[in-house]
Amino acid sequence: MHPNRQWGKLRSMTMAIWLTVVSICMLGAMSPGPSLAVVLKQTLSGGRKNGLVAAAMHGLGIGFYALLCISGIAFLITTTPVLFQVMQWAGAAYLVWLGIKGLRARGGDSATLTDPPTTGSAARDGFLVVFLNPKVAVFFIALFSQVIGTDTTLIEKLAYAATALFIDMGWYMVVAWSFSNPRWLGKLQENVVWLERVFGVILIALALRLLAGDLLG
Repeated sequence: MHPNRQWGKLRSMTMAIWLTVVSICMLGAMSPGPSLAVVLKQTLSGGRKNGLVAAAMHGLGIGFYALLCISGIAFLITTTPVLFQVMQWAGAAYLVWLGIKGLRARGGDSATLTDPPTTGSAARDGFLVVFLNPKVAVFFIALFSQVIGTDTTLIEKLAYAATALFIDMGWYMVVAWSFSNPRWLGKLQENVVWLERVFGVILIALALRLLAGDLLG
């Protein structure tokens, strides 16, 4: 085969694999769950800046797990039942902790939040909701096992990891930007205590679902 034709075929195959990674990562990012609840919570209580910070740190958390999968460390997490379970229970406990803080928000004339929104709390919640979810490692191991072979270069692996990072970060930034539209954000923040309580219930329910799935599985 002519070298140019062979190179063209290789490039088309690489592009097809990359598009597969893009589509699967988009579906994963857009799936509703604890991450969406946390980003929305930070956006509605702290405004656009907090929402974008939470989205950025969530994307970095996704990129972190993608790199772990490339290096093989994530395989250790998924094949060590005790470590996997500890991380999963820690993640559920973190969601319960966030939920309880939301439920403790007080209304009335002196409405207060137990955890006033800051960029620091937004960064913390955005990253930890990913870091304490070992199922993200399972997702990337399943994905990369289908697209990465012995002939995949390090540059290509890093490109796949970066793709996952930027798709996730981009999606949640769109969510944060959309829900922080000044036209309705002010009205929503007038009811921030009730919103905190609603998100509190949602986060606790998600934590209980995770624990139930772990116990029944």
